[in-house]
Order: sequence, then C-alpha cells, then structure tokens
Amino acid sequence: MAESRRPPGGGGAGGEGLGRSRGGFTSKLHLSADGRCRPLSLIVTPGQRADCTQFKPVLEKIRVPRSGLGRPRKKPDSLAADRAYSNGPIREHLRRRGIHHTIPEKTDSQAARLRKGTGGGRPPGFDEARYKKRHTVERAINLLKQYRAVATRYDKRGYVFLGTATAAALAIWLRS
Repeated sequence: MAESRRPPGGGGAGGEGLGRSRGGFTSKLHLSADGRCRPLSLIVTPGQRADCTQFKPVLEKIRVPRSGLGRPRKKPDSLAADRAYSNGPIREHLRRRGIHHTIPEKTDSQAARLRKGTGGGRPPGFDEARYKKRHTVERAINLLKQYRAVATRYDKRGYVFLGTATAAALAIWLRS
C-alpha cells in the first residue's frame, strides 16, 4: 500500500487549519506565553474551533528548559486566562495538576450557580491583581503579528503557517 505524502493532520480545510468563522475563511493561532510576552507553545486550528477545546493541547506543549541538568519544566507556576476558558473540566484539570489559576466566571455560569442557592457551591477564587497580568498573552500575539507572514497567513498549508509562526516566536525569544 502506498503511503500518503500529506503531513499528519490530514488534508482538506480542517487539516490545513482553515475554517469558517465570523471573520470569514480564517485560522486561529492558540498560544501560551510567559511573563515576558514570549510564546511558549503554538497550535494552529480552523477559525470555527472553540478556544476551550485547545486548552489542554496548548498546556501540554509547554516545555521550558532548566538551567543546568534536568528535564524541561512542563507545568507553569500560575495561569491567567479569559472567560473562554471558564468551565468545569478546565478548572478541574488545573486543580489536578496543582496549577494556580485566575479565570473570571462567565455571567451565565454565575447566574446558574446563584439560582441553585446553597447547592450551587461557592464561587471560584479570583485574584484581580494576577488577572491584570493576562495582557502578556495579548502582547505576545501582537508581537507575533508584527511579522507580516503571521498576520496575513498567505501560507496555503497549515504546517507551513505553524512553521512561520514558530520562526517568528524564535525571533521574539532571541530579541529578549
């Protein structure tokens, strides 16, 4: 049987990281960043893919080398995310891994919890001072968009676009 020449992830629009969203035929770049606005992990998905579905893959791709000997760190000390990541499975995953997190509660989740009364449980903890540092991810995205090839995505193939974004991330790391 002949092997396919296509890269892993399959072909078609979904395999290439292209899909319909409100903005048209686009792709999304999911990433995590450190406190100095440097990208730690990148994933390309179609434009209609929800952010919360890519949370675990982005978190699993984090590898921070240690100075000296030892395996790279895979777990951040703390995490700040926006409301798109405010659901039970994500919070449970972070608790299981022992990662301190600051994620605001969605208004509909808050209303449902309050509607249940004492059976709704207590509200999740929220540290406003830590949440103010979430802008580092937005700044990391803006740093990546300084590279025209990342901002416009002229690459036809998804793996080529991921390589372009990775090269831009490397340039950001080398500058800082």
